[in-house]
Amino acid sequence: MLDASILPLENTRARLRPLHPDDAMAFAQGTDDPAVRQFGHLPQPEYTPASVRAMIEQDASPGLERGDLAVLAMARARTDMFAGSLVIFGVSAESAEVGFWLHPAHRGSGITSAALDLAAELSRRSGLRELTARTLPENVASQRVLDEAGFTLQGRDTGTAPSGHRAELLHYAHLLRDGPRENGSA
Repeated sequence: MLDASILPLENTRARLRPLHPDDAMAFAQGTDDPAVRQFGHLPQPEYTPASVRAMIEQDASPGLERGDLAVLAMARARTDMFAGSLVIFGVSAESAEVGFWLHPAHRGSGITSAALDLAAELSRRSGLRELTARTLPENVASQRVLDEAGFTLQGRDTGTAPSGHRAELLHYAHLLRDGPRENGSA
Protein backbone atom coordinates (compact mmCIF):
# COMPACT_ATOMS: atom_id res chain seq x y z
CA MET A 1 0.00 0.00 0.00
CA LEU A 2 1.06 3.57 -0.62
CA ASP A 3 1.98 5.68 2.40
CA ALA A 4 0.22 9.04 1.95
CA SER A 5 2.10 10.51 4.93
CA ILE A 6 5.17 10.75 2.67
CA LEU A 7 3.45 13.41 0.55
CA PRO A 8 4.12 16.02 -0.62
CA LEU A 9 7.44 15.20 -2.27
CA GLU A 10 9.51 17.75 -4.13
CA ASN A 11 12.66 17.99 -6.20
CA THR A 12 14.12 20.94 -8.13
CA ARG A 13 11.49 20.84 -10.91
CA ALA A 14 8.33 19.27 -9.52
CA ARG A 15 6.16 18.76 -6.49
CA LEU A 16 3.98 15.66 -6.21
CA ARG A 17 1.04 16.22 -3.89
CA PRO A 18 -2.60 15.31 -3.32
CA LEU A 19 -5.08 17.08 -5.57
CA HIS A 20 -6.80 20.12 -4.06
CA PRO A 21 -10.25 21.44 -5.01
CA ASP A 22 -8.43 24.58 -6.24
CA ASP A 23 -6.84 22.39 -8.97
CA ALA A 24 -10.24 21.58 -10.49
CA MET A 25 -10.31 24.29 -13.16
CA ALA A 26 -6.77 23.62 -14.44
CA PHE A 27 -7.38 19.85 -14.30
CA ALA A 28 -10.57 20.15 -16.37
CA GLN A 29 -8.89 22.49 -18.87
CA GLY A 30 -5.90 20.15 -19.21
CA THR A 31 -8.08 17.13 -19.94
CA ASP A 32 -9.73 19.06 -22.75
CA ASP A 33 -6.42 19.19 -24.65
CA PRO A 34 -6.47 17.09 -27.86
CA ALA A 35 -3.21 15.27 -26.97
CA VAL A 36 -4.48 14.41 -23.49
CA ARG A 37 -7.72 13.16 -25.07
CA GLN A 38 -5.80 11.11 -27.65
CA PHE A 39 -3.20 9.54 -25.37
CA GLY A 40 -4.49 9.93 -21.80
CA HIS A 41 -7.08 7.14 -21.80
CA LEU A 42 -8.79 8.93 -18.95
CA PRO A 43 -11.51 7.06 -17.04
CA GLN A 44 -14.12 9.77 -17.71
CA PRO A 45 -15.05 11.02 -21.20
CA GLU A 46 -15.25 14.64 -20.00
CA TYR A 47 -14.16 16.60 -16.93
CA THR A 48 -15.61 19.82 -15.57
CA PRO A 49 -14.44 21.69 -12.48
CA ALA A 50 -17.45 20.25 -10.60
CA SER A 51 -16.73 16.68 -11.73
CA VAL A 52 -13.06 17.06 -10.77
CA ARG A 53 -14.01 18.28 -7.27
CA ALA A 54 -16.39 15.31 -6.97
CA MET A 55 -13.64 12.94 -8.15
CA ILE A 56 -11.25 14.35 -5.54
CA GLU A 57 -13.84 13.90 -2.77
CA GLN A 58 -15.24 10.51 -3.85
CA ASP A 59 -12.21 8.74 -5.39
CA ALA A 60 -8.86 10.50 -4.97
CA SER A 61 -8.94 11.31 -1.26
CA PRO A 62 -10.41 7.95 -0.14
CA GLY A 63 -8.01 6.03 -2.42
CA LEU A 64 -5.03 7.86 -0.96
CA GLU A 65 -6.29 7.19 2.58
CA ARG A 66 -6.66 3.46 1.77
CA GLY A 67 -3.28 3.42 0.04
CA ASP A 68 -4.52 1.65 -3.10
CA LEU A 69 -4.97 4.66 -5.41
CA ALA A 70 -3.07 7.93 -5.65
CA VAL A 71 -4.56 10.52 -7.99
CA LEU A 72 -2.00 13.27 -7.53
CA ALA A 73 -1.12 16.71 -8.81
CA MET A 74 2.13 17.30 -10.63
CA ALA A 75 2.92 20.88 -9.67
CA ARG A 76 5.74 23.32 -10.30
CA ALA A 77 8.27 23.07 -7.47
CA ARG A 78 8.58 26.78 -6.71
CA THR A 79 5.00 27.93 -7.19
CA ASP A 80 2.95 24.76 -6.48
CA MET A 81 0.99 25.59 -9.67
CA PHE A 82 -0.95 22.59 -11.00
CA ALA A 83 0.78 21.26 -14.13
CA GLY A 84 -0.81 17.86 -14.67
CA SER A 85 -1.93 14.66 -13.04
CA LEU A 86 -0.04 11.53 -12.06
CA VAL A 87 -1.95 8.45 -10.96
CA ILE A 88 -0.58 5.41 -9.15
CA PHE A 89 -3.04 2.53 -9.36
CA GLY A 90 -3.22 -1.25 -9.39
CA VAL A 91 -1.27 -1.24 -6.14
CA SER A 92 -0.20 -4.64 -4.81
CA ALA A 93 2.28 -5.64 -2.11
CA GLU A 94 5.14 -5.50 -4.63
CA SER A 95 4.20 -3.14 -7.45
CA ALA A 96 1.89 -0.50 -8.90
CA GLU A 97 1.22 1.12 -12.25
CA VAL A 98 1.68 4.82 -12.98
CA GLY A 99 -0.08 6.97 -15.54
CA PHE A 100 0.25 10.68 -16.22
CA TRP A 101 -0.78 13.60 -18.37
CA LEU A 102 0.58 17.13 -18.57
CA HIS A 103 -1.33 20.36 -19.14
CA PRO A 104 -0.21 21.80 -22.52
CA ALA A 105 0.99 25.04 -20.88
CA HIS A 106 3.69 23.07 -19.04
CA ARG A 107 5.03 20.81 -21.80
CA GLY A 108 8.78 20.83 -22.35
CA SER A 109 9.49 21.89 -18.77
CA GLY A 110 10.81 18.57 -17.47
CA ILE A 111 8.07 18.39 -14.84
CA THR A 112 6.80 14.98 -15.92
CA SER A 113 10.10 13.11 -15.67
CA ALA A 114 10.80 14.89 -12.37
CA ALA A 115 7.34 13.89 -11.09
CA LEU A 116 7.94 10.29 -12.18
CA ASP A 117 11.14 10.33 -10.09
CA LEU A 118 9.00 11.44 -7.15
CA ALA A 119 6.42 8.73 -7.86
CA ALA A 120 9.23 6.17 -7.80
CA GLU A 121 10.42 7.58 -4.48
CA LEU A 122 6.90 7.44 -3.02
CA SER A 123 6.49 3.86 -4.23
CA ARG A 124 9.90 2.76 -2.96
CA ARG A 125 9.40 4.40 0.44
CA SER A 126 5.99 2.69 0.62
CA GLY A 127 7.74 -0.68 0.26
CA LEU A 128 7.04 -1.41 -3.41
CA ARG A 129 9.72 -3.01 -5.59
CA GLU A 130 8.48 -2.08 -9.08
CA LEU A 131 6.58 0.66 -10.83
CA THR A 132 5.10 -0.12 -14.24
CA ALA A 133 3.60 2.03 -17.00
CA ARG A 134 1.85 1.54 -20.33
CA THR A 135 1.60 3.83 -23.31
CA LEU A 136 0.51 3.72 -26.92
CA PRO A 137 3.18 3.00 -29.55
CA GLU A 138 2.43 6.34 -31.24
CA ASN A 139 2.88 8.32 -27.99
CA VAL A 140 6.55 9.08 -28.55
CA ALA A 141 6.61 11.89 -25.97
CA SER A 142 5.52 9.56 -23.16
CA GLN A 143 8.02 6.95 -24.26
CA ARG A 144 10.80 9.54 -24.07
CA VAL A 145 9.68 10.69 -20.61
CA LEU A 146 9.50 7.11 -19.33
CA ASP A 147 13.01 6.43 -20.65
CA GLU A 148 14.31 9.61 -18.96
CA ALA A 149 12.70 8.55 -15.67
CA GLY A 150 14.44 5.16 -15.60
CA PHE A 151 11.71 2.94 -17.04
CA THR A 152 12.67 0.23 -19.52
CA LEU A 153 10.54 -1.18 -22.30
CA GLN A 154 9.42 -4.72 -21.48
CA GLY A 155 7.25 -5.52 -24.50
CA ARG A 156 3.97 -4.84 -26.23
CA ASP A 157 0.55 -6.43 -26.43
CA THR A 158 -3.10 -5.57 -26.64
CA GLY A 159 -4.66 -4.62 -23.33
CA THR A 160 -7.30 -2.54 -21.62
CA ALA A 161 -6.40 1.07 -20.86
CA PRO A 162 -7.81 2.93 -17.82
CA SER A 163 -10.49 4.34 -20.13
CA GLY A 164 -11.75 0.78 -20.65
CA HIS A 165 -10.76 0.80 -24.34
CA ARG A 166 -8.70 -2.01 -25.84
CA ALA A 167 -5.48 -0.84 -27.47
CA GLU A 168 -2.01 -1.94 -28.43
CA LEU A 169 0.19 -0.91 -25.52
CA LEU A 170 3.89 -0.71 -24.79
CA HIS A 171 4.72 -2.02 -21.31
CA TYR A 172 7.45 -0.38 -19.22
CA ALA A 173 8.92 -1.23 -15.81
CA HIS A 174 11.10 0.58 -13.32
CA LEU A 175 12.76 -1.51 -10.63
CA LEU A 176 12.93 0.53 -7.44
CA ARG A 177 16.04 0.57 -5.30
CA ASP A 178 17.21 2.35 -2.19
CA GLY A 179 18.63 5.84 -2.55
CA PRO A 180 18.16 8.61 -5.12
CA ARG A 181 18.66 8.10 -8.83
CA GLU A 182 22.16 8.76 -10.09
CA ASN A 183 21.20 12.17 -11.49
CA GLY A 184 20.15 13.20 -7.98
CA SER A 185 16.67 14.28 -9.00
CA ALA A 186 14.78 12.15 -6.50
